[in-house]
Amino acid sequence: MVYTVTFNPAIDYVIHMGEMRIGATNRSNKEEMYFGGKGINVSIVLKELGIHSKALGFTAGFTGEAIEKGLADMGIDTDFVRLDRGNSRINVKIKSNEETELNCQGPDIDDKAISALFEKLDCLVDGDSLILAGSIPTSLPSDIYERILERLSGKNIRVAVDATKNLLLNVLKYKPFLIKPNNHELGEMFGMELKTNEDIEKYARQLQAMGAVNVLVSMAGDGAMLIDEFGKTHRCGVCKGIVKNSVGAGDSMVAGFMAGSLNGDYKYALKLGTAAGGATAFSHGLATKEKISELLKTL
Repeated sequence: MVYTVTFNPAIDYVIHMGEMRIGATNRSNKEEMYFGGKGINVSIVLKELGIHSKALGFTAGFTGEAIEKGLADMGIDTDFVRLDRGNSRINVKIKSNEETELNCQGPDIDDKAISALFEKLDCLVDGDSLILAGSIPTSLPSDIYERILERLSGKNIRVAVDATKNLLLNVLKYKPFLIKPNNHELGEMFGMELKTNEDIEKYARQLQAMGAVNVLVSMAGDGAMLIDEFGKTHRCGVCKGIVKNSVGAGDSMVAGFMAGSLNGDYKYALKLGTAAGGATAFSHGLATKEKISELLKTL
């Protein structure tokens, strides 16, 4: 079973318009709504790939109810902790001559709610997978990722962590199955500007030496690089297409990789992750099965 955790789910309200004028009334051309959050994105793409998952995390208020109902209507299994106060976020994504995002804070998450999430995570068993992705809300302790991995450390669970700098570095001692920095984040971890593939491979291997089982580095227009658990380096070029969307491509890559790695074929996992990420980047929403299959054939 695959589980995803989204600490701060959101309704993403996407507004398409012409040139936006600051300080004036602007009118949209069209609007769309999506149920978002990095873990939720992973669950949605996993479903497209035929992998069942359960989405965990926290929801609150009428917006939280809408998120849960919307995901249920999409066929996504959820088991969120309901918070007593506040409302889940509505994030505004303005697609104009430039892309602008207004991301809200979300509700406070208290100790009682954290304990309830931990109780749900205690149900994971050997062979399960868990995806932790994204930043941590200010109301959660900064070491929440570490606390989750420590709690699960006695079980054989494949944990994927998609986070930045210290959030990622601090969990390496728990030997996560997958970490996915991009090349810029990888350089920031070591205070370096990585200019070549050799540099990227060198520091990706350092992360592996520090505990990561598989290190997947996304490199934008230069494709992706994987150092697998056997120490082998795999590279994959970028998919060809017109970028329409920057939201969720990294989450889609994680979903594709985790789905593709179930049989231990890391070369295929890298290709499927790349195709899934590209399928989202070239779409107005998240990747579909059809688009992923189309791009996979080109890799």
